[in-house]
Amino acid sequence: MALPVRQQLKYWGIAAAVFIFALWWLGDVIMPFLLGAAIAYFLDPVADRIEAWGASRALATTIITLVALLVFVVLMLLVLPTLINQTMQLFNTAPELLDKLQAFITQHFPELTREDSVLRTTLGSIGDTLQSKGGALLDTAMNSVGSLINIVVLFVIVPVVAFYLLYDWDRMVARVDELLPREHAPTIRQLARDIDDTLAGFIRGMGSVCLILGSFYGVALMIVGLQFGLVIGAFAGLVTFIPYVGSLVGGTMAIGLALFQFWGDWVMIGAVAGIFVVGQMVEGNFLTPRLVGSSVGLHPVWLIFALSAFGSLFGFVGMLAAVPLAAALGVIARYLIAQYKRSTLYTGSEGAPCPDSEESAKPEAQQAAD
Repeated sequence: MALPVRQQLKYWGIAAAVFIFALWWLGDVIMPFLLGAAIAYFLDPVADRIEAWGASRALATTIITLVALLVFVVLMLLVLPTLINQTMQLFNTAPELLDKLQAFITQHFPELTREDSVLRTTLGSIGDTLQSKGGALLDTAMNSVGSLINIVVLFVIVPVVAFYLLYDWDRMVARVDELLPREHAPTIRQLARDIDDTLAGFIRGMGSVCLILGSFYGVALMIVGLQFGLVIGAFAGLVTFIPYVGSLVGGTMAIGLALFQFWGDWVMIGAVAGIFVVGQMVEGNFLTPRLVGSSVGLHPVWLIFALSAFGSLFGFVGMLAAVPLAAALGVIARYLIAQYKRSTLYTGSEGAPCPDSEESAKPEAQQAAD
């Protein structure tokens, strides 16, 4: 005899409450495990592909670990020191850049730069604040991260957790599938596949897009000789997950710096602008369609809200869990909407067909996937 719906809702509600409480209570303790699980999830398709070539799971995991370790060492030795140095230099030279901006505005728009004007006062205060607080802010952030994720956790526990989770990923998924309630197992499997498709499209696909574009912007801007090009390129790539924001913000910053650095050399200024035009074209016509797909079910506004909400409630751990939880909630919401459209509350009478006959003809799992 199946459990009543009310009792099932009670059990599932208790499970959700326990999960949220554990996420809040454990806090920093579970962060290395969340990071390890995220890395393992990200790399599982790569391991599956290597297995398809004839390697064992252990060999595939070892190959991925060695390659990741090599990439990490190269980044630590070559990229991160340059990135940190350019960031500190950007903070230190901000007053000079703002002085140049103020001189440009004074020359072309003198009415805006009177001694008592708000614009002149604001530019001066921004420059002084960035110079005095920028380095301290970066140091504080680094110290906070260092206290939050100590060296042992960052360099030992996370890779070890990721290695073991990646090695046992398929067996863990099979074990979880065995524990599903038999009555709801098909629906839960379909919802899990939909969540996986959403996460695969967004995290794996968009993460790859951000990495490729960030590398392209940073290297290209450094080649043309733009100061702080690596910082701007990395920032533009980081926020590429929000459509058009990465290229718009990064392009504005880069072109603004190019105007100060290459004033009069319009070829170089055009080259800086062209880098972001090319990046946007490659992203829109090749990278995003190939790596992300036409739709992943995560609207940028919903994603920003999830990052803000979970970050506010659970801190940095909440921000790590925000994207998968947002994807899961989005899929569940679409499933519940599909159920609502098939209910008497929506149709108005018992047994009445849904006005959208095509939707009503679809099975529950397929409606949830849509």
